[in-house]
Amino acid sequence: MTTTSKPLIHAGRSTPPAVTVASWAVPVMVLGRFALLAIVPVAIALVVALRHARDRTVRWAATLLTLTYAIPLVVWLTRPDGAPSLSKDMHPASVGLIVAASAALIVTILRAPRR
Repeated sequence: MTTTSKPLIHAGRSTPPAVTVASWAVPVMVLGRFALLAIVPVAIALVVALRHARDRTVRWAATLLTLTYAIPLVVWLTRPDGAPSLSKDMHPASVGLIVAASAALIVTILRAPRR
């Protein structure tokens, strides 16, 4: 019996599907007021893009998404008088930047060259 591993990149894509799913999940979670839980798809998008994406633009867009998410997270964690949740503490401009960075990642994934 032989076992074959599935390739991480499917059907001629140069970007793994996990990055695509995570990039769509981030704005849904942030706009749905689950901003703290959005750390999971942000981390997935960053790690998988840096390790497996062939296109440099996708890696840069994933890094941009991580930075735009990390700034309000760090502010919320370090502020002594912050709100009880990240969603309530996050400025609307930060939400807009996170959604825009996620949209940029989605666009770069869609425009990434095929294998």
